[in-house]
Amino acid sequence: MAPPIKTENTRLRKRCGLEDAFEASAQKMHEAHMSDVAIAQFKRLYEEWQHNAASSWIREDAVEPLQDVPSFHDVYKTIDHDQAVHAFAKTAFLKLNGGLGTSMGLDKAKSLLPVRRHKARPMRFIDIIMGQVTTARQRLNVPLPLTMMNSFRTSKDTIEALKESKNFHQEDIPLEIVQHQEPKIDLETGKPVDFPENPELEWCPPGHGDLFSTIWESGLLDILERKGFEYLFISNSDNLGARPSRTLAQYFENTGAPFMVEVANRTYADRKGGHFVRDKKSGRLILREMTQVNPDDREAAEDIERHPYFNTNSIWVRIDVLKEKLTQYNGVLPLPIIRNYKTVDPTNPDSAKVVQLETAMGAAIGLFDGAICVQVDRMRFLPVKTTDDLFIMRSDRFHLTDSYEMEDGNYIFPDVKLDPKYYRNIEDFNDRFPYAIPSLAAANSVTINGDWTFGHDVVFYGDAVLKDQGKPSYVPNGEFVGPQGIEPDEWLW
Repeated sequence: MAPPIKTENTRLRKRCGLEDAFEASAQKMHEAHMSDVAIAQFKRLYEEWQHNAASSWIREDAVEPLQDVPSFHDVYKTIDHDQAVHAFAKTAFLKLNGGLGTSMGLDKAKSLLPVRRHKARPMRFIDIIMGQVTTARQRLNVPLPLTMMNSFRTSKDTIEALKESKNFHQEDIPLEIVQHQEPKIDLETGKPVDFPENPELEWCPPGHGDLFSTIWESGLLDILERKGFEYLFISNSDNLGARPSRTLAQYFENTGAPFMVEVANRTYADRKGGHFVRDKKSGRLILREMTQVNPDDREAAEDIERHPYFNTNSIWVRIDVLKEKLTQYNGVLPLPIIRNYKTVDPTNPDSAKVVQLETAMGAAIGLFDGAICVQVDRMRFLPVKTTDDLFIMRSDRFHLTDSYEMEDGNYIFPDVKLDPKYYRNIEDFNDRFPYAIPSLAAANSVTINGDWTFGHDVVFYGDAVLKDQGKPSYVPNGEFVGPQGIEPDEWLW
């Protein structure tokens, strides 16, 4: 639970001079060869954390719910799809690819994790992304450059994967930009945390809002403009539903909006996610993360009828307008701060308590007059954050088409809860499904408690449950698993 901000800041003032505490962080970043822009960005976040605790709340009485957002289906009917290729030809594609997938026990880019097979070949996230890009290039005769925003930890492996591809080629447009990193802050001192057991854990990314200062420093926008590109489509690499779309490219061009975010209808499961509201004072759309919701407003914020749309983190932005905005702020946009309270070693709750100071990419919507949202179906939002998500993605619910679309009948998926003790880590997960993921076509939900390993051709149906047997257990080949567990072989009448 996040500590009370007032108490936290009082403790810091007693223990050290806050200016000296920041200088310790700045010195550490200099020694790690961080740029002046990276340090300036961190300084802004640090000062917000010190002095403006109350500014992190976006109160319910200060905003209006976002309602009646145009849907993709409505937009589709208004588009001349032959003409839409022209807008698409002016669009560049950027994927956020800094995550290591540590929540699944990975120590490399999550995008290098195999998702499923296609024509007997194992396909990783990055293979599917490259397939989506090359297919669009070939079928529509558009350049569609792809740039990855990597972290220091994901850069090498990702670039090797891109260059190893036989079908994906790109010149003149950078394959990557590399995001910044910043020190984790020790809550007891306000200084950068010290963790000699694993110095890498002393650092963290500044959230995906760092995208904008990274773009600014890289010169990517200048390069794209010189090549005739006008629009930039940005999404997460672990969201395979966020495919390049000529329909949305043309709609974005038609609206004249500077900034557009794809949103989806919230369900009960999405109630704790970030959502968009309209600020009463400025009239602008703003992103409200749950960490920015005052406890007194939580019930209203989680009301999915009052706030019906959540942020998919897929955005469209006009390159010239973004350049102008970044120039105005010297590359450091004034995005709302997100305080992420953790321990320096996420796997050890007894290690030093730290705060990671972050920003969200979608929060930039609040800086642009005339920014808009468009409501998309779940087929454009297929994130993989946990092995529960991967379980569905690898199942028979999906078919990977020749155009690299993750296709499902209705994109309404069973509720999956796998015992984290045995399935959270990707190696443990793979060991327990040595043949394939059981069939989910007839399943409403799947709950697995305990240590179960599965044979081939297993079928889940209804509200399937497997109870902990207190020892390693096995579901034999071809068995059906339902509300009562493994279905008995004998006749029941």
